[in-house]
Amino acid sequence: MHCRLYIEEEINIGESIGLPSDQGHYLRTVMRLGPGSPVVLFNGFGGEYQGTIEILTKQESSIHVESFADISREMPVSVHIVQAACRNEKIETVLQKATELGAASFTIIRSERSSLKLDANKLGKRIERWQKIIIEAAEQSERTSVPKVQWLNKLSDVDAKGMAFTLHPETDTSWPEQRSNMASASNITLAIGPEGGWSPRDIEILASAGFQSLTFGPRVMRTETAAPALLAAIQSLLD
Repeated sequence: MHCRLYIEEEINIGESIGLPSDQGHYLRTVMRLGPGSPVVLFNGFGGEYQGTIEILTKQESSIHVESFADISREMPVSVHIVQAACRNEKIETVLQKATELGAASFTIIRSERSSLKLDANKLGKRIERWQKIIIEAAEQSERTSVPKVQWLNKLSDVDAKGMAFTLHPETDTSWPEQRSNMASASNITLAIGPEGGWSPRDIEILASAGFQSLTFGPRVMRTETAAPALLAAIQSLLD
């Protein structure tokens, strides 16, 4: 398995790119690579670059960029995940698995029954950690783009992109009824409730924002299961 690294800057063929210390440490001590080893780079703007490790020491590391492959491994439909704030380990599971399955973006949002509360001091560090989890999942799963994550305090500020659905077990609109519509959509937004589910007031707010309630089946899924399950189902329609 080749090593892939996300580089948050412009990449040009024929140039050398210096790596931050954590990426150099990863190549040296985790992957056990050395000068001359091949590495794949991507910056989220499409395609990926083939390079070779030029320098790899504790003090310095760099990659020489040799060629570009215009390749995309992204889903033809952009699926945006709106995840109600819940326990942090559950959010991290959603971010990791949904990134692997092709999610286009993430919004973590406060709801009436949300258990996670973050003050301004903690929020920045938490978002930084969440984005790091997304980047690592994108590297591992060979994504050619990297989803972004944002935090919203108010459910009324949520953006319903394209076809927008609120996952809710008590509704008459079911997954089989919407499958063909989803298969032809360019954008889909899925709103997933917290551990205790959406409250009636949450459903009203989401409905006013353009979300339609949708049930995925007769069983109630955990909050960290819903987004990956739906992404896999949507992907099966497209593949």
